[in-house]
Amino acid sequence: MVYSNDIVKKCMRNVGEVVSRKKQDEPSRGTLSRVLGLTDLSLLGVGSTLGVGVYVLAGEVAKEDAGPAVTLSFFVAAFASALAGVCYAEFAARVPKAGSAYVYSYVTVGELAAFVIGWNLILEYVIGTASVAKAFSTYLDTMMDNAMSNALKSSMPIDVDFLGAFPDFLSLGIILVLTALLAWGVRESALMNNIFTGLNLLTVIIVIIAGLFKVNSSYWSIPKENIPKEAKGGEGGFMPFGVPGIMAGAAKCFFGFIGFDCVATTGEEAKNPQRDIPLAIVISLLVIFLSYFGIATVLTMMWPYYDLNTQAPLVVTFKNVELYTVSVIVSAGAVFALST
Repeated sequence: MVYSNDIVKKCMRNVGEVVSRKKQDEPSRGTLSRVLGLTDLSLLGVGSTLGVGVYVLAGEVAKEDAGPAVTLSFFVAAFASALAGVCYAEFAARVPKAGSAYVYSYVTVGELAAFVIGWNLILEYVIGTASVAKAFSTYLDTMMDNAMSNALKSSMPIDVDFLGAFPDFLSLGIILVLTALLAWGVRESALMNNIFTGLNLLTVIIVIIAGLFKVNSSYWSIPKENIPKEAKGGEGGFMPFGVPGIMAGAAKCFFGFIGFDCVATTGEEAKNPQRDIPLAIVISLLVIFLSYFGIATVLTMMWPYYDLNTQAPLVVTFKNVELYTVSVIVSAGAVFALST
C-alpha cells in the first residue's frame, strides 16, 4: 500500500512538473526575415483593429446605450485597452519572439497555460478570419444589389439549419488569396496591409472633416420633451442614459479595440522588436481611439442620436444631410477596412 502511494505521488509530481514546465527565454534561431519597421508594425496594429466596426459601432452604441456620451464610452474602452496594451508592450520588450500570448505564458507561467492559450488564439483567429471574409463577401454582394447571393441561392441552395443558405465561394476565394499573399513574403503582405490601412484612415479623415461642415451642437443637448415618444431617447441631453449607459456602451466599444495584439506576433519579423513593438502598440491604440472618437463626435452632432440607423449609420446620416458623395466614400472605406 505504501509502495502504491509512492507511485501515485511520483506520478502526480511528474505531471505537475510537466504542466508547469517553462520555456527558457533563449536567443531566437529562427529563419524569419526581420523586415518590419515601426511604421509597418503600427499600420499592422491599426489595420487589424480598425475594421468595418468604425463605420457602424458608434451609431449603434449612441442610439441604444449612451447617446452623445458614446464619446465617453470610447474613452473608457480605450483606457481599458491601454492597460492590456501596456502588458503586451512589456512582454514584447522582454520576450521579443513570435507567438504572442502563447510564448509569453509559456515563458512566465508554464506549459499547461500556454497550451490552453495557444489553442484559444488559434480558435480566435480562425473564427475571426471566417467572420471578416463573410462580412467582406456580404458587403460586396449588398453593393451589387444581392446579385451574387440570389444567383447562388437559386442554383446551389443549401437547406441545412446550421449552414449558410448558399456556398459562399467569394469568402473562400478571399481567404485563399490572402493566405497566398502571406505565404509569398512578409514584406509583400506588409505593403498590401499598409496600402489598405492607409486608404481606410484616409476615409476616416474625410468622414470627420466632411462631417464638421454639417455639425449642430444642439444635438448634444436635446431636451426630453423634444424626443418623440416612440423613440428610445432616455432623459435627453448629453448623457440621456446616464453613467450606466456609458459603461454599457464601453463594454461594446471595447470590442472595437480588439486586434492590436497581433503586433506582438511579429517578434521575429521586426527589425528592432524590443523598441518598435511596444511603440507600435501605443501608436495603434492612440490612432484607433482618435478615429473612433472623431467618428462618434461628428455622427452624433450631425443627426439626433435616437434617430440614427444602426446598420449603416454613417452612410444613412450623410444621405440625410445631403452629402451623397461622402456616403459613397464611406462604402468604399468599409471595403478597405475589411481588406486589412
